[in-house]
Amino acid sequence: MSENQNLLAEQRRALILDEVRRRGGVRVNELTRKLGVSDMTVRRDLDALARQGVLEKVHGGAVPVVEASTHEPGFEAKSGLELTAKEDIARAAAELVAPGSAIALSGGTTTYALAHQLVDVPDLTVVTNSVRVADVFHAAQRTSGPRQGAATVVLTGGVRTPSDSLVGPVADQAIAALHFDVLFLGVHGISVEAGLSTPNLAEAETNRRLVQSARRVVVVADHTKWGVVGLSSFAALEQVDTLVTDAGLDTEARSEIAEHLRRLVVAGEVDEDADV
Repeated sequence: MSENQNLLAEQRRALILDEVRRRGGVRVNELTRKLGVSDMTVRRDLDALARQGVLEKVHGGAVPVVEASTHEPGFEAKSGLELTAKEDIARAAAELVAPGSAIALSGGTTTYALAHQLVDVPDLTVVTNSVRVADVFHAAQRTSGPRQGAATVVLTGGVRTPSDSLVGPVADQAIAALHFDVLFLGVHGISVEAGLSTPNLAEAETNRRLVQSARRVVVVADHTKWGVVGLSSFAALEQVDTLVTDAGLDTEARSEIAEHLRRLVVAGEVDEDADV
């Protein structure tokens, strides 16, 4: 299957998932008409989304998966979702990074995408509790060899979560002793009532330490994270300086966010606050 076909499949599945979540369920024949594809194509898409654990197949269609607030998908399960949105967000967030700065990247698939965008930014000091993020920078150095301006990476210790983040007292102590210019934070959920939240209690505490150690907090989250609430809140929206998201975020959500956040950056759209 060519790259273009993969991209089309990804976009189609994102539309299917949005439709399932918005309507609470869809039928196969409705999707074939809406998308202009065959019955077999829709069923393959539903199979793929069901394997990722984001919807449940039922007779003739699909319904959303009702997740407990303690459910924490693994890194691989999350990495297949909203790929285009995450890449767009990563490129927009990378523009907020100045050469020579000290930054922190939390765990998550969106921060992982951001790490790939930052490997060529000179003289960065990168603090991370993500094994995957650290691997991106180390792999870049192995590939290109020693080079001037390569990032210095500080990987905290800790206990590994399903999303390949390091959390717990060891990570918390390491982070508390550090100070960085900008924190780029991936989240499980974001809402007005709960703020930023995660299903993992230990990760919530580690994220609190990250927020406390940062001069600026930038949340990188695609539109599907809006309205999701995990078991434990670790920051209020007012503690966030900037949210970088994708164009899938609806008008009502944008209005709510504008009341609580200093700055909203929508990847691919003109940022009216770029000079603020």
